[in-house]
Amino acid sequence: MSRTEFVIATAIILFVAFCLGWFANWLVHRFTRVAAGDVAELDRMSQELHEAEETRDQAITYLQQREAELTNQLSQTEAELRAAMDGLRDARHETEEMRAYIESHTQTS
Repeated sequence: MSRTEFVIATAIILFVAFCLGWFANWLVHRFTRVAAGDVAELDRMSQELHEAEETRDQAITYLQQREAELTNQLSQTEAELRAAMDGLRDARHETEEMRAYIESHTQTS
């Protein structure tokens, strides 16, 4: 192989390598390029996601407040029930005492 043939073969190999590199670069940019419409769509989706997260946080806060209110009402209702049951128990006890007193007086009379 003469010197001229070697230079030509090397030039051809380098040109082919350059073409392959350029083609690979073009493919990478072709598949990774983001269109302006896609960027706008991503911005819109991120804004909607942000709004949805805020709505979720507000709903969670509302539910926590409502749960606290209902728990408080339940505690109050249970306290009232206990008081009513105690009053009923006392009234029954007093009624039994009155019956026993009346029966004891009717038997002695």
